[in-house]
Amino acid sequence: MAEQTRWLTEREQRAWLAFLAMERLLDEALDRQLQRDAGMSHAYYRILAILSAAPNHTLRMSELAEQDRASQSRLTHAINRLEQAGWVRREKGATDRRVVHAQLTEAGYEVLRQTAPGHVEAVRANLFDQLSEEQVDQLRNICEAVLTKLEADHGPARVPRRD
Repeated sequence: MAEQTRWLTEREQRAWLAFLAMERLLDEALDRQLQRDAGMSHAYYRILAILSAAPNHTLRMSELAEQDRASQSRLTHAINRLEQAGWVRREKGATDRRVVHAQLTEAGYEVLRQTAPGHVEAVRANLFDQLSEEQVDQLRNICEAVLTKLEADHGPARVPRRD
């Protein structure tokens, strides 16, 4: 016997549609702030931030793609643009020439350093200022519960967790 579709309840449908609208509008607001303040997209900022946290500000391209949850082709396009801006450089591996590393340049680190305060303020203004401390904890718990399922299916998202 075929399984029946488990349709969303009215309550779940309202929550789902609110989540979709919030996620889209939040990303657009953060993207607008970054375009205005640094001439970069939110996607490019994430790449620079990931590299800034890596040892020597360097990651293998495959590792960077995994941490950013990006396809190799999408990441390659982004790195091309970041290289043109002088914010990232690519280097072949010292022992394996097939390996390519992405490294945050001094100019990339500086633009990230200058942009981070405005970005954090935009995150606060558009998300956290609307939430109580209890809601922040609930948001974290919700995200971690969903990530646990998604990571089991697709691999870890490498999101730092603090208990």
